[in-house]
Amino acid sequence: MVKKVTLPLTDEVLKDLKAGDNVLLTGVIYAARDAAHKKMLEALEQGKPLPFNIKGATIYYMAPTPARPGRVIGSAGPTTSGRMDAYVPRLVAEGLKGMIGKGLRSKEVKNAMVKYKAVYLGAVGGAGALISKSIKKAEVIAYQDLVAEAICRLEVENFPVTVINDIYGGDLYEAGKAKYRGKAT
Repeated sequence: MVKKVTLPLTDEVLKDLKAGDNVLLTGVIYAARDAAHKKMLEALEQGKPLPFNIKGATIYYMAPTPARPGRVIGSAGPTTSGRMDAYVPRLVAEGLKGMIGKGLRSKEVKNAMVKYKAVYLGAVGGAGALISKSIKKAEVIAYQDLVAEAICRLEVENFPVTVINDIYGGDLYEAGKAKYRGKAT
């Protein structure tokens, strides 16, 4: 069963999401990669505001490509999430509720997700062209000097993701490995 979720994320919505759930997101997400994360952390350390309201927000670690004529955005696949791990615990503590990417997360990030109630959602790597069809509007809102790594505000409809890490410490990757090991014996 696929769960439909309207953004921004709330604690009420997160309590019903479990590792392994397939979800369709509708609303606003922000695309940001490691260079933008570094600038956001620097802003927080200097007492400056972030370029968007982080409370309840979802950040997509997107590897963008230029839009073809008549398209909102080019291929919009996920990039490796681990590159953001050094910045994530602070952003989650500030109110970030969702992250979308691919790959494993560090223990520190997983602990922060449980402590502050946030989720990590997986997008399918290699499916950027298909994922881009869920993006209805894209605009650069901050750090234009970072070019392809600038922060973009994305309006999405039925954006497909899978819950990898939930607020209870559930981890789809670990559960999958354990299930495999159980069958191998």
